[in-house]
Parts: sequence; C-alpha cells; structure tokens
Amino acid sequence: MKKLPIGIQNFEKLRTENYYYVDKTLFVKQLVEGGSYYFLSRPRRFGKSLFLDTLKQAFLGNKPLFEGLYLEKNWDWDRKYPVIHISFGSGVFRTLDDLKINLKDLLLSNASTYNLQLKHDSINLAFKHLIQDLHRTHHQKVVVLIDEYDKPILDNLTHPEIAREIREELKNLYSVIKDSDEYLKFAFLTGVSKFSKVSIFSGLNNLKDITLDSRYASLCGYTEKELVETFQDRLEGVNLEEVRSWYNGYSWLGEKVYNPFDILLYLDTKTFHPYWFETGTPSFLIQLLQEKKYYLPDLENLKASELLLGSFEIERIPVEALLFQTGYLTIKELLQYGDKRVYQLTYPNKEVKMSLMDAVLDSFLQNSSEKENTELKLIELLEQNQIEKLKTIFHRFFASIPYEWYTKNNLSSYEGFYASIVYTYFAASGLNCVVEDSTSKGKLDMAVFYKNRCYLFEFKVVELEPEGKALEQIKRKKYEEKYRERYEEIYLIGVEFSAKERNVVLFEWEKLLS
Repeated sequence: MKKLPIGIQNFEKLRTENYYYVDKTLFVKQLVEGGSYYFLSRPRRFGKSLFLDTLKQAFLGNKPLFEGLYLEKNWDWDRKYPVIHISFGSGVFRTLDDLKINLKDLLLSNASTYNLQLKHDSINLAFKHLIQDLHRTHHQKVVVLIDEYDKPILDNLTHPEIAREIREELKNLYSVIKDSDEYLKFAFLTGVSKFSKVSIFSGLNNLKDITLDSRYASLCGYTEKELVETFQDRLEGVNLEEVRSWYNGYSWLGEKVYNPFDILLYLDTKTFHPYWFETGTPSFLIQLLQEKKYYLPDLENLKASELLLGSFEIERIPVEALLFQTGYLTIKELLQYGDKRVYQLTYPNKEVKMSLMDAVLDSFLQNSSEKENTELKLIELLEQNQIEKLKTIFHRFFASIPYEWYTKNNLSSYEGFYASIVYTYFAASGLNCVVEDSTSKGKLDMAVFYKNRCYLFEFKVVELEPEGKALEQIKRKKYEEKYRERYEEIYLIGVEFSAKERNVVLFEWEKLLS
C-alpha cells in the first residue's frame, strides 16, 4: 500500500517515495497549448502548490518523474526551460519590510540555483534582470511560477494601511512579468483571493483567469472518479455517500471535487472530522459577518453577480466574494438573466456548514462549554423525538447570548435575528436543515430532517404580530404537503419570541396525522 501524501507539495518527493498521486498532468499540456499567462484562484490547501511544482518539473524536463503519467508521452522532453519559482506560502508577513526581506531571499535563492548574481537592490529591477540573465545564459525563454501571490496582503486585511503598502510593492513586482514578454515562455500565478487586475497586476491584461473556466474546474481537488480509482485499496468498508456529504461539493462551473486535504486525512484515520476548517480560523471572516449584520440562513442559498464574485479590494470586501474565494461557499448553479450571469451559491458540504456556524456561535457566546452541551442536548432530543423539551433548548440558546451583544445592535427587534440564531445552532450541530424552503404556498422558515422525521418551523416576534400566529401560518399554508411522500412523520412547530424579553415566549407544536 502506498503512502498518503498528507502535506506533500513537492512533486519529486511524491513521485520518488511511493506516495499516491492523482494524475493532473493533462492540465499541464492543456495550459501550455492554450496560452502563456495564467491566473488561478482556489481555497487554501487545495493542491495549488503541488500543481505549480508539477509545472516546474515538466518545464525543467525531469522526464523520469512523469513515468506512467499522461504527460510522459505528451511532452517535448528534449526542450528544457529555466524556471523562477516564487512562493509566499510560508510564514506571516506583518510589515512591508517582512515582504521585502522575503522577496530578496526568494530571488537570491532562484539566482543561486543557476549560479547567477542579483544585479540590483531594487526588488523589481533584480527580478527583471534575473529573467533577462536566465534567458541569455540558457538560450531559452523563462518560466515564472508564483504561488500564493496574495498571501502578504491577506495576512494584513485587519491592518488596511499595511495591506495597501504591500499591495503596491507586489504591483511593482508583478509588472515585471508584463514588461518581460519577449523573454518569457510561460507564467502562472495562484492565490486564494482575486484582486482586480487594475489594483495589483498593473495592466497585466494578458493574464488569463481560469478560476471559473469549466475546462480547469478539476485542476485542483479530486473528482469522484479520481478518488475511487487512485485510492481503491483504501476505500474498503468506507461509506462513500457519507464521505461525499462531508468533503465533496466544491464546484467551479465543472465537475464537483473533493477537498484533497480532508480526503487524505480521512483515509488515514477513517474518522469524519473538519480537518480543512481547523487548519485556519477565519477570524476576519467571522468579524466581517458580524459587522455586516449578515442574515446567516441566506448562506444556504445566496445569489451573487459575476462582478461581485470576480474580485475584491482592501478598501471594499464583499462578504459574498470573500466566502466564495476562501472556500466557505461554492457554486450551486449558474443562472442567466438576459445578458447577466448570476451565481447561486451554497455551502460545499457538511464540514464547512457545520464548522462555520460553530465558529460564528463561538464568536458571540462567552461560555463555549455551555454551547457544546447545548448542541449535544439538541441532537439527543431529536434522537429521542422529545419535541416539547426543544422549548428549553431554544430558551437556552438566547439566554447564553451576553447582554452586551444586544446593546451593540437592534437585531433583536426582528424575527430574522431569532431565526438566524436557531438556524446557526442546528447547522453547527451537524443537523440537516434547510431555511426558507420554497413550497407552492410560500417559504417555510426552516425545515429540519432527522432519520425518517421532518420538523417544520415557523418563527414570529410577538411585538410585530399577535401571539399564536406561527403555528397557525404553517397549518394555513399547508407547508407540509411538500414533504408528505418522503417522510413517515412530520411535525409542525411554531416558535414565537419577544424582543423585550429577548427569548421564547410561545412554543406550540403538532404531529401531522397521516
């Protein structure tokens, strides 16, 4: 049995030390035949660095590493190119000086590989002359590969002034690529975010963005076929449907893919766990969701324009773009409204939905152990179908929110606030819930599915409507008709809150008779 390549980003190590490898080398040929300058945005730990190193070894002409792979018989191995490989993946960039020191070191390392000296103290001039010297000494055009191009900026999103200084320095660096066209064979830049070409690429308008090109949708990540064929000897006894629910679902307008980091760790432990989510706490993202007073149930089914998803700036960061580019939302469907393309977004899978909502709860609850106990109790009550006791759980939800949190906003006046909190708890507990599910009679606030049972929820604020309206609305609009054929038991639950009391004041439920 081969070794699982957990954390391996070096193509040579992966190919010479008996690791599994999902063959992505078809994309190398596809890219080179289709153009010269590319940009790809993908979430962290999705295999961008490994693919960049694969490109590097192909251009260096290391044919033995590609034995048995697609590229072995589909590449001109007689032609070798000098490669400049720059990666910002390691370390944290806290200041502009950190960036300059790191850049100088990276350029020195690339120069020394080819026994060359840097000719200038200026970073962009040193980069420019390194490209020209490599072209002159090797009599071949040069390949430039830049990994995590945006990390120095992302490290400083909470310090906009520093982020802007770093952006300008990087703009100078990347402008060299545009001005060196006559010396370059190929350039490929990867990152998590997609800043506009105007702000950071300084007119590098020949950079082809393949982020949402369906031909390259599975360049990073594992397709279902790749998972089953490559790791067949590791899948005995594995429930693929559950694996799919936890780790698959990422879509960039093509075939859905699995998160490779999650899959490798799962195959190692055979335990379902939010491996990817735990590698980076999205504190800035959580903070942004709170500042924007974002209605969290909307994340289940969000619409965003092509322009909104396309890029963001330090000065203006749309929540939707950040969630999509960092991997917390993915494309569910592409909609066409006349000439306008609109993306319907949702969570990619159970891991992301559950973990993100859990992180949101952590951000405004003071007692994390109380939160954990409440989540476990919620699952226990659904397991035992003790619906009446859900009222106690709901009361505990809101009683655990610190008083100071209410004083900072007026959200508690609206039913959306209460629906959002209830939804967050259910989602963080890993329960299958759908919000604002459309029926022929209207939109139900929330449906929760557990085993063969379906729970239909409607929420109201008594200051806005008289008591007793929530359950009445479910019955009047006959929301249950959509679910009758699929579930043996259906329960109608009306929950009413008071903005004054900041808690549940009425909890009514009925079991639907078959």
